[in-house]
Amino acid sequence: MTFSICVRERYEDELGEEQTRFGVAVTTRLPGVGTLCPFASEHGAVATQSLVNVELGQKGIAYLDDGLAVDDALQALLNADGGREQRQLHGVGSEGEFAFSGEECQGWFGHRVGENYTVAGNLLVGESVLDAAAEAYESGNRDEPLAKRLVDALDAGHEAGGDKREDLEVQSAALVVETTEELSPRPYYDDLRVDATRTPVSDLRETYETAREGYEAAVEKYQE
Repeated sequence: MTFSICVRERYEDELGEEQTRFGVAVTTRLPGVGTLCPFASEHGAVATQSLVNVELGQKGIAYLDDGLAVDDALQALLNADGGREQRQLHGVGSEGEFAFSGEECQGWFGHRVGENYTVAGNLLVGESVLDAAAEAYESGNRDEPLAKRLVDALDAGHEAGGDKREDLEVQSAALVVETTEELSPRPYYDDLRVDATRTPVSDLRETYETAREGYEAAVEKYQE
């Protein structure tokens, strides 16, 4: 399964109170990645990939919600997983980052841990994919919604070559953003999936833009 990014960002809300948002985005040359890989809550973000074990993502988020540190939570899950050498698992918690790539993942595979984010991928054309995704995130405009900047990161990795399996035309992409801030309504563009398409990242961007337009129109209409 291709590549993904997990992010933690601290910010001040309109009342000047400190909040934290978490995001995760992924794309692959298979359908339905949004059902398998990205997990997030107000306590962290996790991506499980390569030979996917969905339970790692589900339990990882549950452990973070229970207050475990991300490295303790995810390492404990890997220790109990007999197939861990075929897994990639990475994420961010309220404090800290974690990334693991098993030795039996298919190449090119690897991960990168940055300040407040992680990226990982397998079956890629090379390390340049992760570098491009990370650099796009690092250079993004923090005044823009995190969902958009996650799409930008996927786009950069895709343009750098992305998944090397060019014979697989049906692809997918997804993103999830959560925050400690109480938002009502929650932005519609913070939980998006494109399940089956030949142009996953551009379709995810179009879906984001349409969802953001709809959200802004609804807020204007119902908060008058």
